Amino acid sequence: MSDEEKQMEALIWLGPRHMEIQPTTIPVPHPGEVLIAVGAAGICGSELSGYLGQNSLRKPPLIMGHEAAGRIIQANQASYADGGVAHAGERVTFNPLIVCGACDRCRAGHTNLCRKRQLIGVHLPGAFANYVVVPAKQCYVLPTTLSETTASLTEPLACSARAVKLSQVQSGQSLLILGAGPIGLFCLLAARAIGIERVYVSDLSAPRLAVAQACGAWQTINSGEQDVLAMLQQTEPGGVDTVIDAVGMDITRGQAIQAIVPGGHVVFIGLHAEASPLAANYLVRQEITLHGSFAYDEADFSHAFELLSQGIIPAAGSWLEERPLAAGADSFAELVSGRVAATKIVLRVE
Repeated sequence: MSDEEKQMEALIWLGPRHMEIQPTTIPVPHPGEVLIAVGAAGICGSELSGYLGQNSLRKPPLIMGHEAAGRIIQANQASYADGGVAHAGERVTFNPLIVCGACDRCRAGHTNLCRKRQLIGVHLPGAFANYVVVPAKQCYVLPTTLSETTASLTEPLACSARAVKLSQVQSGQSLLILGAGPIGLFCLLAARAIGIERVYVSDLSAPRLAVAQACGAWQTINSGEQDVLAMLQQTEPGGVDTVIDAVGMDITRGQAIQAIVPGGHVVFIGLHAEASPLAANYLVRQEITLHGSFAYDEADFSHAFELLSQGIIPAAGSWLEERPLAAGADSFAELVSGRVAATKIVLRVE
C-alpha cells in the first residue's frame, strides 16, 4: 500500500472550539484488534465539554468518537485469540470501554470503575474518521435488520440502562427522569422496556418533551413553564419512588432530592456541574439513597444491544439527525450554541 493509500480523513479536535477535517495515517491493528471502516458515529454530550476544553481527560490533538458502528475490513487469526467473534466483512458496533480485568475493581465485578480503564475516543483514537481500531473481543455483530446509525446508539443506551438498573425501580412504581436529552430519552426507553409505566420526564425543551411523550412517557413537565415539584404533587403526593437526574445541574440535583419518597433511590448520571450544594440533613432524615452511575459493564452493553436489536428505538425522525463527517465541526459548534433542533446527531462516514 502506498503512502497515499495509507491516509484517511479524520475530524480532529485541535483545542477549545477548534475542529478540522485533516488527513492522517490509517491505524494499524495489533494482535487482538480489528480495523473497522466507520459507517456511523454519534456525538456524545461528554464530547461537547471536551470540545469546549472543559474535560481534563481529552487532550488535543484528538480524534473523538466512541459511539460508532461500521464494517470490519482487516482481521487476522491473532485477532481472535482473546475471544473475538466478528470476522472481516461483518458489520459491527463495539464496546469502547477497555478494562484490564485484573485490578481490584475489575475482580470485584465493577469493571466500569477499572483502575486502568481506557475509552476509545479519549485515551485512544476514536471513530470520527474513516477507520478505527478496536479490540476484536469487544465487537458485536449486527443483525441485518439493524442499521449502523441505530447500532451506534448502543453505547449511550448502555449508560442509560445502567442508570435504570441502579435506580432499582420496580413494576408498579413511579420514576422521574430529569432531562430529555439523549441519555434521559434512553433512560425512558430502558425503563419502559422493563415494564415501568409511570415515567415522568421534565425538560426545558418542548420538542424534546414531545419526543419523550411519543416514546411512552406517562407525563411530561416543561420545567421552563411549570413547577416540577408542584406538578408531581398532583399525581404523586407522597413523592415519586425513584429519580434519575440526566442533567446534572444544581437545580435538577435539588429537584431530584425533593421529589423522592422517604427511603427512595436517586441516581445521578448527568455531569453538567462539577460540584453542587445538597441538603445533607434532609438526605439523612429522609434516608435517601444517592447513587452515581458511570458508563456500563459488559452485561449492560449486551442488554442495550439486545434492546436495539428488538427495535426499542423509534424510527429516525426529528429527534435524530444524520450528517456527513465533513459537517462535524459545524455540528459541534451548533450543539454547544443550542442551535440544533434534533436530540441526537450521528455523523455518517462514507
